[in-house]
Amino acid sequence: MARCDDATLVFVGPTLPAAEVRALLPGAELHPPVAAFDVLMLLAKRRPARLAIIDGYFERMAAVWHKELMLAMEQGVEVWGASSMGALRAAELGPCGMHGVGTIFRDYQRGRLVSDAEVAVAHLPARGGYLAISVPMVNVRDAVARAIRAKIISAGEGRVLVAAAAPIAYWERTWDLLDATLASRARARFVAWRAAVAPDRKADDARLLLGTLAATPAVRRAGPPVPRTWAFAQMLRLAKRHRARADE
Repeated sequence: MARCDDATLVFVGPTLPAAEVRALLPGAELHPPVAAFDVLMLLAKRRPARLAIIDGYFERMAAVWHKELMLAMEQGVEVWGASSMGALRAAELGPCGMHGVGTIFRDYQRGRLVSDAEVAVAHLPARGGYLAISVPMVNVRDAVARAIRAKIISAGEGRVLVAAAAPIAYWERTWDLLDATLASRARARFVAWRAAVAPDRKADDARLLLGTLAATPAVRRAGPPVPRTWAFAQMLRLAKRHRARADE
């Protein structure tokens, strides 16, 4: 039988550095960005108090399945999300009991954002600290809105930036590329303002999630049962076999 423990597992990669996660949520158990099968494998061995999803894979491998997270909740594990993959799954699974935090989550929940491409970002692997090497669209929109409110750029210049950013593939979108769409004076102001303010909506939402978890005791409460469809039942058996082999 899977053992229960009081740990909070945080799945994080490019959104926040590990040191900051540990500082904001002391005692957190850090895991790489979540992918399909990760949670099933985890639940075959243990039942932590909470799962907190910030980052997750979605293109190089299958994204974490909804039913994996629903199974965790069925077994009394709290599931939280924000910022990136966590915001997407929390918006989709809110009616099933998943907790969402932050502006990005609310925008997905309310239909202001609809594409998962809004949070997509290219990043280095684990040995490179998951360093982000592109800019997600949600951060572009947020930075532009903040710069307009601060009168760093005009509303028209902001529209130019957003219009230029939207069609660029997420792995190619960089601030250097977008800055080049502005006239020289506006570009200089915008670059200097970003250097001073470091706007990052995904990181801000992740910090809010970690702060919320630090201030909120976990509560074990079984969620609704997950239908054992044929495909899901097969994956549960596969996860248990993999877990058994790993323990040999």
